[in-house]
Amino acid sequence: MKHSWHPGCPVGVGDLRLITMTYWGMDKKPHEGEMVVNEDVAGKIVKVFHKLYDERYPIRRMELVDKYGGSDFKSIEADNTSAFNCRNATGASSWSQHAYGHAVDLNTCENPYVHPNGHIEHPRCVKYGNRKRHDPGLIHANDKVVKAFRSIGWGWGGSWGGPWDFQHFSATGH
Repeated sequence: MKHSWHPGCPVGVGDLRLITMTYWGMDKKPHEGEMVVNEDVAGKIVKVFHKLYDERYPIRRMELVDKYGGSDFKSIEADNTSAFNCRNATGASSWSQHAYGHAVDLNTCENPYVHPNGHIEHPRCVKYGNRKRHDPGLIHANDKVVKAFRSIGWGWGGSWGGPWDFQHFSATGH
């Protein structure tokens, strides 16, 4: 975790766990992926992704954010599913739930962060701001992805009411 963790992070390296999981790719084939989460939610996250695998929910890629130099922006540009990254919440000076290992971003392009004015930072993801689309990997209210995370008590950023963070699931719901 050369880029995603640094001294001063709100959680120690010893409290984080690397999970290796098989997921269904957009190519309809199984792939191996990795993510780092807090040890206190590792079992729950494995349970969620096991459900998504059984449902054959497609995921573009699942790589550590370190592959992108710890850059959330670059990870989103790559349409990467990831979890831990010691960073502030978008537009805030407080820690993100990702900095605690208590949040997952899933298919980040298909499920963009949408500002209250409708702006989406990533040009190739703009078309997914239209939530009436049903492309593979999109998340909608009460679908199998939302239900899988809800089964472990996690909330979805798509229900915030603006801004909307359609990719985001977290233990606190924020």
